[in-house]
Amino acid sequence: QVQLVESGGGLVQAGGSLRLSCAASARTFSSLGMGWIRQAPGKERDVVAAISRSGTYTYYADFVKGRFTISRDNAEKTVYLQMNSLKPEDTGVYYCAANRSPDPGTTPHSYGYWGQGTQVTVSS
Repeated sequence: QVQLVESGGGLVQAGGSLRLSCAASARTFSSLGMGWIRQAPGKERDVVAAISRSGTYTYYADFVKGRFTISRDNAEKTVYLQMNSLKPEDTGVYYCAANRSPDPGTTPHSYGYWGQGTQVTVSS
């Protein structure tokens, strides 16, 4: 059983930063690939960033490259998303998700475990 709890969302002005955290309750966190998925208002979910089990491999959507950084601490069973230079179009609900694939999942349906989501709102 895998439970994921996100934190760190909120309201920020354009150009600002936020750091999201996702704490996992899983016996073998290091066997899970992790990702952050965003659902913007009226749009489908997109994988924003993903990271492999060991943290060696990462994936970023084109629209966040150079601004967002995903990382993980397997000892703390936590994955992070550092978001810099935020834009109003980054607004949405951000979900932490996990899978048992050895590769970073680049599509939402590749994830079988999901958190409840945290709201990020970027004002212009």
